[in-house]
Amino acid sequence: MVAPVPEAEVNKYCLADCNGTGLCAGESTQIFDMFENPAVDEAPSNLAVVGRYVLSSSIWHLLARTPAGAGGEIQLTDAIDIRLVSEKVETFHMSGKFHDCGDKLGHMAAFVEYGLRDPNLGEDFQVSLQSMLLSPK
Repeated sequence: MVAPVPEAEVNKYCLADCNGTGLCAGESTQIFDMFENPAVDEAPSNLAVVGRYVLSSSIWHLLARTPAGAGGEIQLTDAIDIRLVSEKVETFHMSGKFHDCGDKLGHMAAFVEYGLRDPNLGEDFQVSLQSMLLSPK
């Protein structure tokens, strides 16, 4: 699943290269390559891989052979990139909102947004937030 991110922030994400295919929310297309944290001027798109994968079982064999990548970790995206050579992989442009929970501010925003939606605590949470925002610091 992919979501567009601001051009200036593409270096923070793994990006999907869809050969320039314009992709709207709810649409899918083939991925031709993946780039982990590319330089802003080298990014193939602004479509960040934001999660949720449906993969064939062959991915397990690839993960076993995938060398450590970014951060010294075995990256699922590296195994998917290897898979692109022999198996078609598609991406789906998510609809809705994406929060980068790997970023402190994004994690906080996600917590607040979902907290406000809670059917049992949402209203009280909103009152509490408003009180915090209106009180002097």
